[in-house]
Amino acid sequence: MSTSTSTISEEYVSTASRPSALRITDVRVANLHGVPFRSSIVRIDTNQGLVGYGEVRDQASATYALMLKSRLVGENPCNLDKVFRKIKQFGHHGRQGGGVCGIEMALMDLAGKAYGVPAYALVGGRFRDTVRCYADTPSLADPEAMGQRLLERKQRGFTMLKMDVGIDLLWDVPGTLIAPAGAREDKSTMHPFTGIQVTPKGVDYLASYVEKVRAVVGYDVAIAADHFGHIALDSCIRIGRALEPFTLAWIEDLIPWQFTDQWRQLTEAVAVPTCTGEDIYLAENFKPLLDAGAIRVVHPDPATSGGIAETKRLGDYAQERGVAMALHLAASPVATMACVHLAAATENFLALEHHAADVPFWSELVTDLPRPLIQNGEIVVPETPGLGFGDINEDLFRAQLDPRDPVFFAETTH
Repeated sequence: MSTSTSTISEEYVSTASRPSALRITDVRVANLHGVPFRSSIVRIDTNQGLVGYGEVRDQASATYALMLKSRLVGENPCNLDKVFRKIKQFGHHGRQGGGVCGIEMALMDLAGKAYGVPAYALVGGRFRDTVRCYADTPSLADPEAMGQRLLERKQRGFTMLKMDVGIDLLWDVPGTLIAPAGAREDKSTMHPFTGIQVTPKGVDYLASYVEKVRAVVGYDVAIAADHFGHIALDSCIRIGRALEPFTLAWIEDLIPWQFTDQWRQLTEAVAVPTCTGEDIYLAENFKPLLDAGAIRVVHPDPATSGGIAETKRLGDYAQERGVAMALHLAASPVATMACVHLAAATENFLALEHHAADVPFWSELVTDLPRPLIQNGEIVVPETPGLGFGDINEDLFRAQLDPRDPVFFAETTH
């Protein structure tokens, strides 16, 4: 009799989500390209029909996520911290953090859907209703043409931009570089060990380049600079000082992040904000830079740094030391929306990188969000559960499958 009564009482009640009974049943991926780069979208399935989406970092292998399946099946995704602590030992710096982080995003999506709350509510609520984006922009050798390319993004509403300023602009300009044979092709030797030096003429050339870009774009928009090249500290200091008149938002990754003391020396030597962190895994590994006052802006990629909750912890730690946090990202709307919730929940947030300004279909990869997703350089923080989008656009996903491994959420045996 009690069974019958229970059945009748639940006839008109949604039982799709009982958080305490939710269990992970599978982990699957879809391998995409051109979104803007190669990315693997993670889908976590459950016993209640709920699914959660995350994204492995651009250019990383889906294997980093799939290898975690045996640690996830049977777990309750709502136990966010417990599950993250179980899998975080399998991540590492750079792209090797992509699997753990993509899973964490999907767990946040699932838990938010199970509880009926947006992901930002799971990490303390929100500080802002919109998230500022900055448009990274492919480089051009001609500064006037580069200025026009940036101006087009400004006219689309972006209030912050980023460009590359470095030795790639100098290799064919006589008298600007001193470099050993083969240095141009060497992309693996760390910066202090390449022997490449930028001459006074090279420093002046880069300063003139930025000056000409600023003349086109104006001074009413923030511009950051990246990709200076594999050059040592002294050249970095001289370039940084030469760029001071142009009020850059930051100069990024001039030195490998591991060299804390060199970052401190650079930061103390120039009146331009210094920025690094996109390849660092877990908040604890940012602490040497922050504790030493070695940077002005911390720049994690949440698809490497640990996902939403771990990067929120990092942001709070940075804030206690007077350091702002921007977010590095080159991703589809899946990881972008994870970052939107993180940014909404982090008080010292500055801006979120957008690398797909030239991908016309980008906003359409997911459903039930504004199109275009970025308007006037901002994304509205959704109030819908989980990461906030309704579902993936299956047809568009299939059209963008990576031809090298065109997997679309196939069953896995890992």
